[in-house]
Amino acid sequence: MNRLARERSPYLLQHAHDPVDWYPWGPEAFERARSEDKPVFLSIGYSTCHWCHVMEQESFADEETARLINAHFVAVKVDREERPDLDHHYMAVCESLTGAGGWPLTIMMTPDRQPFFAGTYYPKSRRWGRPGLLELLPAIGEAWRTKRPEILRSAGEVSAAIERGTIKLRRQRGDKLTAATLDEAFHELATDFDRTRGGFGGAPKFPLAHHIGFLLRYWQRTGNGEALGMAGKTLKAMRRGGIFDHLGFGFHRYSTDADWLVPHFEKMLYDQALLAEVYAQAFAATGRNEFRRTAAEVADYVLRDLASPAGGFSTAEDADSEGEEGKFYLWTRSEFERVLGPEEAGLAALAFGIGEAGHVGGTGGPDDGSYVLHEGRLPDRPVLQAGPALDAAEARIESIRRKLLSARDERPRPFKDTKMLTDWNGLMIAALAAVYRVTGEDKYLRAATGAADFVLDKMRDRDGRLLHVFSDGEARIPAFLGDYAFLVKGLTALYEAGYEPRHLEKALDLVDAAIRLFWDKDEGGFFFSAEVEAGSKRKDIYDGAVPSGNSVMFMDLVRLARLTGRRDLEERASRVARAFTPEILGHPRMYTEFLCGLDYALGPSREVVIVGRSDAVETRQLLDALRGTCVWDTAGLFKPADKPESAAAIERLAPYTKDMDAGGGPAAAYVCSGGACLRPVSSPAGLAEALKKNPNVT
Repeated sequence: MNRLARERSPYLLQHAHDPVDWYPWGPEAFERARSEDKPVFLSIGYSTCHWCHVMEQESFADEETARLINAHFVAVKVDREERPDLDHHYMAVCESLTGAGGWPLTIMMTPDRQPFFAGTYYPKSRRWGRPGLLELLPAIGEAWRTKRPEILRSAGEVSAAIERGTIKLRRQRGDKLTAATLDEAFHELATDFDRTRGGFGGAPKFPLAHHIGFLLRYWQRTGNGEALGMAGKTLKAMRRGGIFDHLGFGFHRYSTDADWLVPHFEKMLYDQALLAEVYAQAFAATGRNEFRRTAAEVADYVLRDLASPAGGFSTAEDADSEGEEGKFYLWTRSEFERVLGPEEAGLAALAFGIGEAGHVGGTGGPDDGSYVLHEGRLPDRPVLQAGPALDAAEARIESIRRKLLSARDERPRPFKDTKMLTDWNGLMIAALAAVYRVTGEDKYLRAATGAADFVLDKMRDRDGRLLHVFSDGEARIPAFLGDYAFLVKGLTALYEAGYEPRHLEKALDLVDAAIRLFWDKDEGGFFFSAEVEAGSKRKDIYDGAVPSGNSVMFMDLVRLARLTGRRDLEERASRVARAFTPEILGHPRMYTEFLCGLDYALGPSREVVIVGRSDAVETRQLLDALRGTCVWDTAGLFKPADKPESAAAIERLAPYTKDMDAGGGPAAAYVCSGGACLRPVSSPAGLAEALKKNPNVT
C-alpha cells in the first residue's frame, strides 16, 4: 500500500494498492521533488471515470510502468471532486497546450509546480498514434536532464519537441498504419470512382458496401465533401437502378452494366445484410430519409422471404426461374396493363421505367419486350413539393407496387437455398440491429434476437463450439474465423440496440474462443480455420464481396475493448494491424472493411454508459438519444438500476461501470471520448451536448 491508503477520497483509495509511489497533493511531494531534482507526475481524475480506471488497470497497477514513474518522477494523485481548484487550473493548462481536455488529466511539472507537459489518457504502450507511457516517461525524464533551460522557458516548445521525437522514432521503426493510410485509400477510391453513374470502375459493378462505409467514416473524420458525395451518389444510384428489386425489395448480386440497370438476379443474404447496414449508417450520418427507407425495405425483404420459422435466415434466392435468368422479375407493358388496367399501367410504366431503359429481350419489339424495373422519370415528380400533392402521388405509386407484387407472387419463384450459415446470419443480425436503431421498429430487434438465439442454440456442438452450417435440421462443419467474427459483430450490435447483457457476454466468450482457436501466436492475426485437411494454414485480410474475418475481428476487438475496458483485446487488435501492415499499405482500397476498424481505433470514438430505471421515461429518452447517434463512432452500455442481475452482469463485463450510478436521480449518462471522461448528464439535450464537447469529434 502507498501513501494514498491514509486518504479518505474514494478515488485516491482506489489507487492505494498501486505500485506507483503516489503522494497526495501537498508540500511533502514537492519537497521530495526538489531534494531529488525530479519533475512531478500529476494525475487528476475521479472515482467513476471510465478512462481513469483503464489507465489505472493498464499502467498504474503495472509493475513495469510503475518502476519508470518512480524512477523519473515524484507521483501525485488528485481527486478533482475534492480539489476542483487544482483541476480547474491544470485543465486550463491542458486545453491551452493541446486544444482539448478531460479525465484522466496528466500533467508533468517542475518541483515549483510549473507545468511543462499536459495530456489526458496515455496507454502503456504506443497505440493508434498515441504515445505510450513506456516511451513517454523516459523521453520526458531525459528531456528534464538535458533540456532543462528549454523546459523552463517554454512548455509548448518542449511538448512539440517530444512529439517530433516520437514521429522520428515511428519513422525509424518502419511504416505504420495511421490516418495517412486512410487518406491514401480515399485517393485510390476517388481515382476509380464513376462520377457519372456512381460506384467504382465499369461493368460489371458490385455493391461493395464496405467501400461506402469507409467513405462515410472518412467524411466524418475529415469533413471531405467529396467522400460524402461519392457515398451518397452510389447509394442513390443503386437504390434507383435495376439492381434493386422495386417490388419485393432487396438487392440483386451485381449489375451487368455500368448503369446499375440490368442485374445478375441472384439475391444473397450477405448482400442484404451489408447493404442494409450501410444504408442505415448513411441515414445516421446524414439524416436523409431515402437511406433509412432503403435500409428498412431491404430488412423487410429478408424478414418476408429469407426468414426461417426457427429464427435464422436462409442463404440466397436463385437468379433463375422456369429455366431463365430473371424471368421472375421482368415485366412487359402488356403485363402491366393486364394487372393494373390502362390508366394505372401508364403511370406504372413511367414510375418503373418501362419503355425507357432496361429492355432485356422479347420478339415483339421494345414495347412488347421484357424490362427490368427501376426508378423511372415521372414528369411531375421533380416539381412536386412536399405536401398533399406529393403524398398523393407517392401513395398511388405504392398502391401500384403492391398490386404488381401480388401478381408477381403468383409466378413460379426462383429456388431458395434454405441452409443457414453462421457467418452470414451474424452479418444479418448486425444489420437488423442497425435498422432498428434508425427506425425504432421493434420487429427488426425481435428478428435479430431470434436469429441470435437460433445460432447460439442450434449451431454449436456438444462442447459449445460454433458450427458453420445448418441444414436439414442439423448443424455441422466446425466454424471458421468468419463465423466467429461475424457473429461477434452481430451480437455486439444487438447488445447496443436492445441492451440485453447476455448478448455482450456471449460476444466476449466467442472472441476469447476465437483467440484460442485461430490466433497466430508467432506473427499475430487470425488463421482462416482451426484445422487444415490439406495444405497449410492461411490468413486472409482482403475485403472482397464479403469482408475478411480478420478485418471484422479487428473491429470486434477494438469495439469490445472500448465497451468493456478490456485492454488485452485492444492490444490483440494492435497485433492484428501489425501483422497485415505491409499488405494494407501496398494497396489500401482493397481493405476498406479493415480501414473502417482502423478509423474507429484511431478515434476519436466515444463511450457512453447510461444508468437508470429501465421503466423510467427519462431513462428511455436517454437510451433513444444514444441509439440515434452515429452508429459507428459511439459505443454504449446500459446499467439498469431496477434490475440487479442485469446491472451486476454489466459490472462484471465492464468493471469500470461499478461506481457509475444516477446520483439519486432518475437517469444519468456518462460520456467518455479519446480517453477522457466528462461529467454525467441527465437529459437527452445534455447527452447531445456532451457528445459534441470533444472538439475532435465532428
